[in-house]
Amino acid sequence: MFRHLGASILIIYLCFGSLIAGAAVSSTRATADDVAPVVTEVETTGDVSYFDFEALQLTEEGLSQLDENTSALFQFDNDDETTDDLERRGSGSCKVFPGDSFWPSEFVWDIFNLVLGNNALIKTVPLASPCYNGAYYNAAKCATLYANWTNSIIHMNDPTSMMSPVYQGLTCEATLDPTKTCTLGAFPYYAVNATQVYQIQLAINFARVSNIRLVVKNTGHDFSGKSGGAGALSIWTHNLKDIKYIPKYAAAGTTYSGPAFKAGAGVQAFEIYEEAYKRGLVVVGGEGITVGVMGGYVQGGGHSPLSSLYGMASDQVLSMEVVTPDGRFVTADSVQNTELFWALRGGGGSTFGVVTSVTIKAYPDLPVTASTFSFAVGGNITSENFWKGVRLYLNYFPSLSAQGIYAYWFILSGATTPTFLMQPFWAPGKTLEETNALLAPWFAQLKALNITFTPKTIHYNSHYTGWKASFPQEAVSKTHVCTGSRLWPKQNWDTAKTLDDTFNAVKTSSTNGLTIIGFIIDPNLNNGGNADSAVNPAWRNTYGHILQSVNWAEGASAEVQLATRQNFTFGHMQRWRDLSPGAGSYLGESDILEPNFQQSFYGSAYDRLLALKKKLDPKDVFFAQTAVGSENWKVVTANGLPSGNGKLCRV
Repeated sequence: MFRHLGASILIIYLCFGSLIAGAAVSSTRATADDVAPVVTEVETTGDVSYFDFEALQLTEEGLSQLDENTSALFQFDNDDETTDDLERRGSGSCKVFPGDSFWPSEFVWDIFNLVLGNNALIKTVPLASPCYNGAYYNAAKCATLYANWTNSIIHMNDPTSMMSPVYQGLTCEATLDPTKTCTLGAFPYYAVNATQVYQIQLAINFARVSNIRLVVKNTGHDFSGKSGGAGALSIWTHNLKDIKYIPKYAAAGTTYSGPAFKAGAGVQAFEIYEEAYKRGLVVVGGEGITVGVMGGYVQGGGHSPLSSLYGMASDQVLSMEVVTPDGRFVTADSVQNTELFWALRGGGGSTFGVVTSVTIKAYPDLPVTASTFSFAVGGNITSENFWKGVRLYLNYFPSLSAQGIYAYWFILSGATTPTFLMQPFWAPGKTLEETNALLAPWFAQLKALNITFTPKTIHYNSHYTGWKASFPQEAVSKTHVCTGSRLWPKQNWDTAKTLDDTFNAVKTSSTNGLTIIGFIIDPNLNNGGNADSAVNPAWRNTYGHILQSVNWAEGASAEVQLATRQNFTFGHMQRWRDLSPGAGSYLGESDILEPNFQQSFYGSAYDRLLALKKKLDPKDVFFAQTAVGSENWKVVTANGLPSGNGKLCRV
């Protein structure tokens, strides 16, 4: 049915003017006097009722009530090519960009904002704008921003800022020099603050019909800056915060029967964990406090401190609500839209649609023991013994992961004093005594090498309280760094020789000045896994997810950055790939220049994913770096650096 809504409710408007891009002069502004409201309320189609923000939808029936020119801007995609779509491809092989003749006029953007309601359309003003001379300069605000610039919370709460700013182009960083220049770079031109499903539908349809680049931001955690894009329209899902507890989930097509949560796309780890804790439960989510669990994290697979017990985050999904590239809102689960359901669990975000909510399994809460410790070259610890101790550590990956352990460890490089840091050794379901027993064999070997330290080992009665105390908030610091990862296959633990080779590859990276970050993890199919999903098969055959990263000097030239990246991708990372043929990498924590990313990030699932991408999104409404189908596009940057700071064009 149609509902006429008051000013306090988000509404869809009917416009009576001509809205074709370029038809109105830029000085003409649309007002609410030009429009009248109408929206459709839709009944739930799945086993779990819609959230209120999902019930109000854009439908064919609703569009039929609109003026012909207005509805043309927001039409659903009913075939492979519509006249309007073709007309708006006038910029050639590239997405329409600001300054192009087909870029929508100010009048059209005004109408779009009115249709969205509640001033949901935000014209991007970079977060650091108060630090630069001009209309937004504010010395006091800048001082606060500058002092807190690495705090991830201020970036996640901004509609376009991202946590890997190197892929934005570093065109507007916080500074104490107001004479510097601030430009948009890869910040999207506009963002839709989505608080209703129909706003997401409108944004997708508008971007497709206008042939504008479309990106999606939840919190902006992705290591490759997928939420950015110059000249793009962004859908910001961060404020979709609803959570519903389901005491006993049961649905056709699934054998699961038990507690579950339905959560909006904007729900973050600390929010869903707290809700579960209140009910004596736990869910599988990220170790990062501010990660948007129901966004690109779960759609990309999502590893977790509980993965060695229950599998990947994507293995927990029971149902998803999603707006597809044609603008339609659907439920994907085990009985409807099953191919989409398969793809959304591991096939990557910003590819097949915009997920608005996810229903996931929950488990009884469990105690956890966490241990932190470190040791470094120096004093009684020689370099030779340090590396012997690290090599011995690798021996325990199979047995520890079999016990449900998730160990988060680092090797911090130094000219002569590398440091091994455990932060933390995470033992869910284990007592203090059991955890000490698991660590005792390795600790005894370390002591024999004169490597001594005092671990800080604490037992917590709840997973939530332990997690909250043990995992620090992430910092935004990726301004002059690139990262790659490898899911080291279990076969590398088969013999001493293959494990020696694996260790030497990691050691070589460290001694060359790279930082190593690793995880003991085994999200295999026996531990809560789901065989019928698109998650990278390499996750089912690993004991160790290990990353390496390289830095260059801040302010280095594009030539220096490119040379460093090339050496990293085809030198350091290639050495790791050579020792793990056929394995893979985690797409959420990866090298943006990964060669043959199709195999590395998606494995044997890629061909099926690509076929579905072509079927569901034939016009490539969605694009993200290294996402399925992205090989058909390139971002043309002025300096040749891999970032979102340029036009998006077909290859």
